[in-house]
Amino acid sequence: MTNNTVQVQDKIQDRIQEADTELLFPKISAANDAEIVNYLRHSSKFAEIAALAEESALIVKLCRHFGLEVSETEWQEEGDVFRLKHKLFGVEETTKWLEQQRISLEDWSEGIRLKLLTKKLKEHLFGANVDLHYIANREQYQQVALSQILVLDRETATTIKQSLLADPTSFCALALEHSQGKQSHTHGGFLGVLYVSQLAPEIGQAIANTATGEIIGPVQTKLGYHLLRVEKWFPSVMSESVREEIFNTLWQLWLREQES
Repeated sequence: MTNNTVQVQDKIQDRIQEADTELLFPKISAANDAEIVNYLRHSSKFAEIAALAEESALIVKLCRHFGLEVSETEWQEEGDVFRLKHKLFGVEETTKWLEQQRISLEDWSEGIRLKLLTKKLKEHLFGANVDLHYIANREQYQQVALSQILVLDRETATTIKQSLLADPTSFCALALEHSQGKQSHTHGGFLGVLYVSQLAPEIGQAIANTATGEIIGPVQTKLGYHLLRVEKWFPSVMSESVREEIFNTLWQLWLREQES
């Protein structure tokens, strides 16, 4: 048998082994649009995404109705801000990012336009009321660093609270062991720094005027029973982020009014 024959047979054997491996461990291929839609349906996320798409379409229609448009300068400036934030400094970085997102340059550009239209529409509808809303609801726009342990039944919550009262330093360990909330379970109970307006009403009411470090609850919501601890209160200041949060609140209230 010649060397060439041996090499050919070795290559054939290698290809057979590769084929066997692919059969045992098939590679993940990129999903097409139809497969993505099917996944959304099967995972019960279709309605959530559909609602966002419908809201986006409504924004475009309302902007057209009110004559709100995005100038080329505004479009370019917002795009520059996005590129700077995501470190897309050149063609290579931008192309790679677009490929990762599975979108075209036109898709990305349209997303920038929709973001600007949304901002313009909220300003048009609610700009005159933002300051008044803030003054009337100042406490809702305080920020709070909050931790929680979320469990599904009151008995477990009561048992955990007794442990916390006996040893307040065990909050993190108990959250890691018992909390059913993804964020709080992963981060030892810590939910992050949030506006009071972002919390469930029951939680917002429960933590009002509470001292840092105090164990609160159990507080019942539709998710279960919450044991809470305020890590820090931040003073309410009319910042740009607060203004944006107020716009979002007023927009959601307005949408609910249209549905009723």
